[in-house]
Amino acid sequence: MSARPVRRRSDESIRMFEADWMEALSKIPYWVPMAIFLPVFAWMSITAVRDGLGVGLWLACFAGGLAIWTATEYFLHRFLFHWTPPGKIGERLHFIWHGVHHDHPNDALRLVMPPSVSVPLAYGFWCLFGLVFADATLKGVFSGFILGYVVYDTLHYALHHHAFEHPLFKTLKKNHMQHHFVSGATGYGVSSPLWDVIMRTQRA
Repeated sequence: MSARPVRRRSDESIRMFEADWMEALSKIPYWVPMAIFLPVFAWMSITAVRDGLGVGLWLACFAGGLAIWTATEYFLHRFLFHWTPPGKIGERLHFIWHGVHHDHPNDALRLVMPPSVSVPLAYGFWCLFGLVFADATLKGVFSGFILGYVVYDTLHYALHHHAFEHPLFKTLKKNHMQHHFVSGATGYGVSSPLWDVIMRTQRA
């Protein structure tokens, strides 16, 4: 994606699909990921402990899953969302999965991932994690991963629509706004600058 600042009005929206049902699926309120995935987080956490993981081990697994999420957030954003496949179809696909957000960054109904995408992705990651972890450990790790996703999606919305006084959130907002309006080649981390620091993609 071009690193040039976007010149369109940042609060405008756009129709993406001709079919009304596809257009409807592309727009959701910010609270939907919380409504879907917080119960999943709670169920996995409770059943992991109940199945013998123990609170201490659950905390360790939870922290591991959260760490995995921070890396997933960064690398998906940098290498998938900012990758444009070749050809006209590739350009269209890129626009659908991320380009529209850079062209219309404050579109309130397109700031969190729609369930038509997030639910299959979550299931795919669950299956992938299942190749490495098993039983209660799998639930413990995935609880951290899925809560990390919910925090990311909710915080992403807030960074675009709320003013913050706390220095931490002001810094996160500044970094993300620079990603949108100064250079799209820096600041890929939204909920954490950790991997930008590690990969040296933080803005100087």
